[in-house]
Amino acid sequence: MGLTVAEIKGRLHEADEKEFAVLERALVADTRKGVREAVEAARRRLAAVRAERERLASLYAYERALAAERGGTVIVGLDEVGRGPLAGPLAVGAVVLPEDPIVEGLNDSKQLTPEARERIAGVVKQVAMTWTVEYIEACDIDAAGMTASLVCAFRRAVAHVEEAGVHPDVVLLDGNPLRMDAREVNVVKGDTLCASVAAASIVAKVERDALMCRYAEEYPEYHFESCKGYASPAHIEAIKRYGLTPIHRVSFCTAFTQQSLF
Repeated sequence: MGLTVAEIKGRLHEADEKEFAVLERALVADTRKGVREAVEAARRRLAAVRAERERLASLYAYERALAAERGGTVIVGLDEVGRGPLAGPLAVGAVVLPEDPIVEGLNDSKQLTPEARERIAGVVKQVAMTWTVEYIEACDIDAAGMTASLVCAFRRAVAHVEEAGVHPDVVLLDGNPLRMDAREVNVVKGDTLCASVAAASIVAKVERDALMCRYAEEYPEYHFESCKGYASPAHIEAIKRYGLTPIHRVSFCTAFTQQSLF
């Protein structure tokens, strides 16, 4: 090809599958070590791109098949964030995605970096037919318990979707049955299998994390910006030292609490 190894590496690094096929044929007789390594690196990169494209397509296809089994096409995916923290609300996200465009990077929110979650959540909010995040506050979790709080939050989320003029045929929930809606379909590990549930998990996580960072400004002793209300050693030590705030779940803190100082 008359190109230096560096030039070939650059072209291979930028090549899509069609361009790579042409380059690979042109380089078949080039025995330079750097070229052979660059060809293999490009092959691995494109294989990863292809696998990710297929993974994303399967997220959309899986939930569409679930909807089709029930004679519907409009899907709302729901997922909860913040079931286990000592402080802060329970958050339930609900997202209704169109079939197109496919949102790149959708996955279980726990599998993504904070930066990736922020980016993907922004795309979801732009392309979704509608979305919402509903909260159940700590005092209400203490009063009603977690199961009732989950049912309440999920129902609020579905109601918000319908108030926006979108009427789901299928309500997809991550995890075990809650029997909160006649349209409910439960998918264990739904945030890794269903596009709309993954989107709901990401949006709920981003929104709740941002809320906890705002609470960190109000209650700086508790390190909410880093622990997000979960039982980190620093958070537990702060509870022991300063007591509970109004956003703490009293029923979750009985092992190490004193009377609230707030």
